[in-house]
Amino acid sequence: MSNDMVLQKLEGGLLTITMNRPERKNALNPDMVAGLVVAARRAADDPEVRAVLFKGAGGSFCVGGDVKSMAEGRAPLPFEVKMANLRRGMEVSRILHQMPKPVVAQLDGAAAGAGLSMALSCDLRVASESCKITTAFAKVGFSGDYGGTYFLTQLLGSARARELYLTSPVLTAKEAHAIGMVTKVVPDAEIDTAAHELALSLAQGPSIALGFIKRNINNAEHLALEDCFDGEAIHHTRCSDTEDHKEAAKAFVEKRKPTFKGA
Repeated sequence: MSNDMVLQKLEGGLLTITMNRPERKNALNPDMVAGLVVAARRAADDPEVRAVLFKGAGGSFCVGGDVKSMAEGRAPLPFEVKMANLRRGMEVSRILHQMPKPVVAQLDGAAAGAGLSMALSCDLRVASESCKITTAFAKVGFSGDYGGTYFLTQLLGSARARELYLTSPVLTAKEAHAIGMVTKVVPDAEIDTAAHELALSLAQGPSIALGFIKRNINNAEHLALEDCFDGEAIHHTRCSDTEDHKEAAKAFVEKRKPTFKGA
């Protein structure tokens, strides 16, 4: 189920989730956040979904929270209510990060604040050359949300995360790629095709194995070495009984490209 601010399209095992407030550069408001959580849960739970492409409409990914709306001076909510609302919305990052399906973020225009945090929760990030990338929080008097401090620290280490959060520089896509924030940079005219092709290739891959790969890497963020070894052994053994593994082995012998069915 989707709302007008969050579009969903499932085709060939690939679920494309599109933030749809182009007039506000896809700034987050309560309705969009609620729709994103619903879409992320659908992606995680629907067996027809084998990979996800996460993007924004109108040539921009997401500039973060709707600061204009925040500044309108609405009646303040109690601390507990504000915190609960925020924590509920942040589930989108947790779900995208933890679900056993690969997620590709398409970054064009701008990825800032909570928008960048959500992008960092994804497995891969393809950026257009003109995209601007920034944590942004310090510049608007916030400390960070949607898991950005966690994901950036895991991705780049605490020293670089401190730099990017405390000084909040605006990075070009190539600068972000050079430090490892972005997987790939492509010309602006190619961003739609490049991101879609990458995500679709994952949707057509050995889904069970890809899910276990993602789980193994997530485990490495917090488990001890012996526990990670155990996880790898369990997942590898389970993969050995899948039809996709048998197809891959057969294709290797026959010197052809395997056709995976996610089984």
